[in-house]
Amino acid sequence: MLESKNIVLGVTGGIAAYKSCDLVSRLVKAGANVDVIMTENAINFISPLTFQALSSNQVIVDMFKEPKYWEIQHISLAKKADVVVIAPATANIIGKIANGIADDMLTTTAMATTAPLVFAPAMNSNMYENKILQSNIDRLRELGYHFIEPGEGRLACGDIGKGKMAEPYDIELCINEILNKKKDLQDKTIIITAGPTREPIDPVRFISNHSTGKMGYAIAEKAAERGAKVYLISGPTALKAPKGVRLISVNSAKDMQRRIMEHFDEAQIIIKSAAVADYAPAVAHDQKIKKKDENLTIELVKNPDILYELGKIKGDKILVGFAMETQNLIENAKEKVLKKNLDFIVANDLFTEGAGFATDTNIVKIIDRGGNIESVPKMSKHQLADLILDRVMYLQQLGEVNR
Repeated sequence: MLESKNIVLGVTGGIAAYKSCDLVSRLVKAGANVDVIMTENAINFISPLTFQALSSNQVIVDMFKEPKYWEIQHISLAKKADVVVIAPATANIIGKIANGIADDMLTTTAMATTAPLVFAPAMNSNMYENKILQSNIDRLRELGYHFIEPGEGRLACGDIGKGKMAEPYDIELCINEILNKKKDLQDKTIIITAGPTREPIDPVRFISNHSTGKMGYAIAEKAAERGAKVYLISGPTALKAPKGVRLISVNSAKDMQRRIMEHFDEAQIIIKSAAVADYAPAVAHDQKIKKKDENLTIELVKNPDILYELGKIKGDKILVGFAMETQNLIENAKEKVLKKNLDFIVANDLFTEGAGFATDTNIVKIIDRGGNIESVPKMSKHQLADLILDRVMYLQQLGEVNR
């Protein structure tokens, strides 16, 4: 899929530069032409000769070195590139590009190109979590730049945390996605729910859960990229609405059900990834409940089962559910598929490392109406989002053939 694509790879000064050798090898084997730009700090970690041998192209380091051919090299590469990838991307290079600094070959090329630009951050976990860096990343994301989330684990400095550069395989997948964007959802309308719900006890307290909405937002982002009209009906989260998505903010389960039904007839696909509270206080007090010496008892009543109600009226729509379990994952998920009339369910175990709430990755089982189980290994939530949408499109096409 990368045959004859021109990829400019920027390598900056980090120990993860050794992974970039594997990345170049993968891209060349996939048929791409790879030009490597190294910063001066990068050559302290790995020799330019290594990348030259792997890419069969001259490696560029010095912006003012006499060019092999008479052309302004950073402009030439910027125009030539189908995509620019910076891997590893240090805090320094992210900060420079975020603030419009162009003082070497890599940053000038990055500023001059109109091609998609992808960062694969790699650094100490404290640096990655630093508010200045995160602000720079947010700024670049808003401007349309792409980021591949770093992994978690033991870092070169000895710390354990988030900051490992994504694996070359994952970076190659991201490049593939960018250069070969699917538009198979162009004529589809999708409702996606995300995040938690909040069931009020009084004006200052509520019942909720630990959902951050990351999975639902990832699905919404990918669906929009693939051309769908997306209604993202979201409980309270700290996330920004993906580009091209119609965000509808709600609080309670009843709010969410009402807003889904407003757009239900228009949609062909409903993906319900929100973590909806099963119960709500029987009475939501108008005034704050004051603390007293005795215990407080709150009566809870059952919330509407939104997915079950949708299953009763879904007709030929595709309906996808999610299940978070702590025990008997397969049995409980299979039961929900049939009880709620789902096309398939995405199930995960809260206690599995790398899955569940507040993570950037997930490990799931996809179970269909026939009881077939697909075990999906650990991957980013954005990768899983694309996989879920692929399954949805397969069912859509199957339904159209059978009609």
